[in-house]
Amino acid sequence: MRLAASILCLLPACALAGGGELKLATWNLEWLISPQSLQALRTNCTPQGVRPPANARTIPCDVAAKLTRGRADFDALARYARLLDADVVALQEVDGPDAARLVFPGYRFCFTGRRHVQNNGFAIRRGIAYRCGRDFRPLSLGDSVRRGAELVLYPGEPRELRLLSVHLKSGCGNRLLDDRRKECTALARQVTFLEEWIDGEAAAGRAFAVLGDFNRDLLRDQGEARSESGRLLRLWPEIDDGEPPEADLSNAAEGQRFVNCAMNQAFPGYIDHIVLSRTLATGVVPGSFERVVYRTQDAVARKLSDHCPVALRVRPPVGAKSAN
Repeated sequence: MRLAASILCLLPACALAGGGELKLATWNLEWLISPQSLQALRTNCTPQGVRPPANARTIPCDVAAKLTRGRADFDALARYARLLDADVVALQEVDGPDAARLVFPGYRFCFTGRRHVQNNGFAIRRGIAYRCGRDFRPLSLGDSVRRGAELVLYPGEPRELRLLSVHLKSGCGNRLLDDRRKECTALARQVTFLEEWIDGEAAAGRAFAVLGDFNRDLLRDQGEARSESGRLLRLWPEIDDGEPPEADLSNAAEGQRFVNCAMNQAFPGYIDHIVLSRTLATGVVPGSFERVVYRTQDAVARKLSDHCPVALRVRPPVGAKSAN
């Protein structure tokens, strides 16, 4: 399904959402850890070339050195969060609420419970009814990679909405999923579980969205989902199969001009995506797709993130099925 064409919103921030609208966003904050936690982790960091246990609470020593953020860095990130001004933000690579609160003061949070410092979660504006969902653990492949984070907005109401924050395996961005390298094998396994989650929500007739870092340009992930022998080849056509009908998905970035987060970046396309179910896509506010980009001075002088937010405004559909 193709969304209506819309205008890219750069800095300064776009107008505030109108009545009944919900601004959804996703943002990978690149190893966001509070200064206190980072100090403790630095004393037991993992040297280059050493592979720690998958769920160990440790960080690479080069991350400890390069991404030690000071007050000015967190203030800059918080300034971009204010410019984003989203109601709900799917977050990736965040070490839980203490770190997230430094960027999103005044918000509420839901995060996965993986011991590793890179967790998925959500920041929710105060006043919005929500319930933290369960960790979607199958996506973690036995906690060897990141879990999915579930969120239920307006639980029990006719406009109930289900969200999933994901950060999929890197290293297989433009390769077929039957490639023998381990990154592609892991991603292919994740795709199977992601499709199960999508199909489960779709079969229940619920409006939903999957938001996050897919580590894959879904807009270019075109072609057959599977080979003639049934081997999984591509992510997007596998999940966007319209079976059940609510799984006829829309990508918020479709038809949008790609803009890097900063002038010194050279990425070719979006890998952070907001994917909407068929019903939810009908409520997209035309012209509301947004990409908040960094000022060159901040990108050079501050330790921000190698990702920046994408966002979209929707009007949650009323009357879709809900189940607690």
